[in-house]
Amino acid sequence: MTRIIFMGTPEYATQILRTLVDANDVEVVAVYTQPDKPVGRKALLTPPNVKVFVQEKNIPIYQPNRLCDKDIVEHLLTIPCDLIVVAAYGQILPKAILDYVPCINLHASILPHYRGASPIQQSLLNDDKMSGVTAMWMDEGLDTGAIIQTMTLEIVPDEMVESLYTRLTHMACDLTLEVIRTWDRHSAVAQDNEKASHCKKISKSDGLITFDEAREIHNRYRAFTPWPGIFTESGLKIKALTLEEEESEGKAGEIIAIDVTSIVVQCSKGSLRLITLQAPSKQETSSVAYLNGKRLVCGNTLA
Repeated sequence: MTRIIFMGTPEYATQILRTLVDANDVEVVAVYTQPDKPVGRKALLTPPNVKVFVQEKNIPIYQPNRLCDKDIVEHLLTIPCDLIVVAAYGQILPKAILDYVPCINLHASILPHYRGASPIQQSLLNDDKMSGVTAMWMDEGLDTGAIIQTMTLEIVPDEMVESLYTRLTHMACDLTLEVIRTWDRHSAVAQDNEKASHCKKISKSDGLITFDEAREIHNRYRAFTPWPGIFTESGLKIKALTLEEEESEGKAGEIIAIDVTSIVVQCSKGSLRLITLQAPSKQETSSVAYLNGKRLVCGNTLA
């Protein structure tokens, strides 16, 4: 029986934790997750996904604001365990914890590519053809530890972030159990830092677009739907679109075609077919209904 301290926060982490809890050769002895946070306009204090799951189990759970605080570290070091498994926890592990027992991180990229907070979105922004999950031994760097094992998959053409997220989560669950059952610290391979790339935490402002390059906007739509979404300077949200073509050149934002269910908007390079839009403080509607309400026609500019 392998005793595990688990650290994670979002749904990705919850599914990995569920796999560990269900395994007959693993005992999860403690769980660490982020504190409850205010969500929505009413700022309702909301627990992270992992906490919701753990509350149904007889597992001690801890939500420190700062994992590196002395009393938090000292308490963790009193919990007997064989491994610490980390998946999208959101805090840096201090050296004292890294030195306590081997620490494994499940990172949703093919390391050393996309170290950091948003690897799944970054793979779509870059129009990658492959993605994957890497299990690594944690060190004091950010996703810099030696690689234990990597699993990969093909990104489906036009795949959205939610679909890719789900497939990578299933892969991470399988990889976690395999690593726990077969790990050998001496067989890990150091990362090639010269090939490393990084990705940052996504913010609301990342969804702002101009009608510049159609392919780039399409990739943003794939990566940022449902959050933060993509929207124009006026606050108009583009809720559903497809890439019409990516070679033509023209006036950015010009409406060039209207049919029964959609409109085509020209970009500086390429064009997009917009299907569903949402104006600020309005309900989501078809792009054609939006144009009719604004009395916009071909030749006008969508702002």
